[in-house]
Amino acid sequence: MNKHLLSTFALAAVFSLGTATASLAQSKMSTKSDGEKTKTKEDGMASKTKMGDDGKMKMKGKADDGGKMKSKTKPTTDMGNGMSNASMGSSEGVMVGGSMMVASKDIVDNAVNSTDHTTLVSAVKAAGLVETLKGAGPFTVFAPTNAAFDKLPAGTVNTLVMPENKAKLTTILTYHVVPGRYTAADLKDGQMLTTVQGEMLTVVAKGGTVMLRDAKGGMATVTIPNIIDSNGVTHVVDTVLMPSK
Repeated sequence: MNKHLLSTFALAAVFSLGTATASLAQSKMSTKSDGEKTKTKEDGMASKTKMGDDGKMKMKGKADDGGKMKSKTKPTTDMGNGMSNASMGSSEGVMVGGSMMVASKDIVDNAVNSTDHTTLVSAVKAAGLVETLKGAGPFTVFAPTNAAFDKLPAGTVNTLVMPENKAKLTTILTYHVVPGRYTAADLKDGQMLTTVQGEMLTVVAKGGTVMLRDAKGGMATVTIPNIIDSNGVTHVVDTVLMPSK
């Protein structure tokens, strides 16, 4: 893959940072290119892209409102299950719950826009963890969908969000948060992750699929990896993880 083609891909990534409803013809954009470096200004977002001889791309962006993003991508290779490194390591333009998750927003601000995570967002608010997850981090969050919470016994969620059960709710939610920034590529089979709650999660990675085993032996599959946030990374999971306590 030559640098000209990679530059085209980088430019396409920059377009995704603009307003989703605006057409390319309507966007105000200026681009300067010097060899392997490209600078682009579009709709209040300035970005710099650098291409390496090995095909790796580095991109930094800053919006007029102060939002920032930073990403690295590698050349696309098949991982054996239809997923490529590009899809596993996407840092911008990830669609979740009908909305675009962007690297300029923090974990909470991205989550509140997902219609698939309304239960999780309500639980985070009930547990008083909003400010924590909006902090500098970085954090890695395994975010259960509404369907994942629906797998729990009837009435469990309604019971957990009651004020008297705040401590138990906090224990469960913080069991889904790991200090540090772990992309899917960083999660290796057999790896042990220490959660903010204090107990461990075990990574089970096979055939390009990443799963997590909780303290009770339950398994959750990462269905959408690598949602890059300004203060960490989020992975969507299909099952609520349960600590032993």
